[in-house]
Amino acid sequence: MSKYDVEGSEKFEAGHMTDIVDDSNLAEEQKGLKRDLRLRHMVMIAISGTIGTGLFLTTGTTIVGAGPGGAMIAYALIGIWLVFVCQAIGEVATLLPLPGAFNAWGARVFDEAFSFQMTWMYFINWALTVPAELSAVVTVVKYWVGPDSSFPPYVVPIIFIVIIVGINLIGVSAYGEAEYWFSVLKVVTIILFIICGILVDAGAIGGVTYGMTGWKSGAFTTKLGFFNALVSVGYSYGGTEMSGVTAAESRNPHKHVPKAVNTVLLRIAFFYIISVFLLSSIVSKDDPLLLNADGTAATSPFTIVLSKAGIKVAASYMNAVIFTSVFSATNSDFYVATRMLLSLARNGWAPRVIGYTNSRGVPIYALTIVTLFSCISLITIFVGSGVVFEWLVSIIGSIIFQSWILILFLHFRFRYCWKAQGRAVEELPYVSWGYPYGNIIATLIGLLCIGATNVLSIINTPSFPGTTNSTTSAYIQGLLGAWFPWVFSAILYFGYKFTKGTKIINATEADLDTGRFIPTESDKADITGPKPFWKKVVSFLV
Repeated sequence: MSKYDVEGSEKFEAGHMTDIVDDSNLAEEQKGLKRDLRLRHMVMIAISGTIGTGLFLTTGTTIVGAGPGGAMIAYALIGIWLVFVCQAIGEVATLLPLPGAFNAWGARVFDEAFSFQMTWMYFINWALTVPAELSAVVTVVKYWVGPDSSFPPYVVPIIFIVIIVGINLIGVSAYGEAEYWFSVLKVVTIILFIICGILVDAGAIGGVTYGMTGWKSGAFTTKLGFFNALVSVGYSYGGTEMSGVTAAESRNPHKHVPKAVNTVLLRIAFFYIISVFLLSSIVSKDDPLLLNADGTAATSPFTIVLSKAGIKVAASYMNAVIFTSVFSATNSDFYVATRMLLSLARNGWAPRVIGYTNSRGVPIYALTIVTLFSCISLITIFVGSGVVFEWLVSIIGSIIFQSWILILFLHFRFRYCWKAQGRAVEELPYVSWGYPYGNIIATLIGLLCIGATNVLSIINTPSFPGTTNSTTSAYIQGLLGAWFPWVFSAILYFGYKFTKGTKIINATEADLDTGRFIPTESDKADITGPKPFWKKVVSFLV
């Protein structure tokens, strides 16, 4: 819910903010950045963060491991968790649009050591995601060149790296524009798939009426398969929280951030739940093609359904979509990783020079470091892209889980500090809906997912359908993926706390003002002013 109606505007002018643009209110990490992201960029970046290789390539593996019913419950559970995580992000990021986003909140409302460990862990997450995505593109390209081709596999990641670095050097507007058009392609693909899926399932095309045939072999598998699927689903959803990071470079965070976070529920229901239902109805979980063992578009779950619809170029089309999805995801990974490094440097948690930005607002030294991390993907030449991808995904999924549960904790703490300082909820430019009950439900779901994942990594030998790992390797991978984020976070937090002697911040002294976005009259008019009918339609849809 937004405060920007006529009454809300009057309250706003009587509140803590003023209409005078004062650069002295900027937080240190905000200085030098350019607010060049428009609403369409923000919304499509949020959508792009949801749709990627996790949806196009691994959905079938999730269905095989958890069963149709188990897969839908996994996507729904983590979807509910994520909806309220994004609501928490929307509330605070609209007020404080910082490059460090939710990772920076801890230093304001809880403990500086908390932000230190969160920001470093989030940077590690995206620094690992870059080579994970680039290793996936090697497999995708094999579809076109063939397994016996002499084409050197390292060429494509290098080309990706060069182009993405070029886009990021131009500035944030180029990043936003690229993500906008890549997202359009992915949205069109999902809509095409759903339309074809409904027609195929009903027997209108393809000549076979499936109904819910795929569910006849059983809706659920084992508990272990279900909980293993949670990490895979977490990886698929990872990046949705990116709206909090892009808020720092939005032209009008008070308008753009709420629009972006409010699309999360629609995206999860439309893109994932409906897609998984149609896929599992048409294709049995016992179908070996669902495993997508070779990780190519030829056996992608989406390709299977589109082929049944009689689309002869389904595999080639899906491969092109997956190819651009990997590029889009890697582009976003570069963006977020560089902003995390900038935040670390500006807060004194990394060498200061890394926080330098050029005249276009680009943190060029941070971009250089992320580029070096991306070169890890070239290891795929020697050990195989599948192995690298599996190990990185297991770690990344757990770091994402950790970030989401800590975001909810910090939102609780933020509200406590806000109330302790005698401020009314109505003063917030955006209020998360469902608080506190939604946060409580999301926290319980998060603790269930994290606890089950960690416990099962010890007492059970994990099984990853379709992977190339041996049993021993898979067991080690499961342990490392489940426990690494927590062990390393504890080392970062207590190491910094004891070294710097940080203390928990008094709620009445929490800094809730430095870095607040102060909208001008034109910014407020952009939110409350009359709009043409076509803009109202677009606003309703997105």
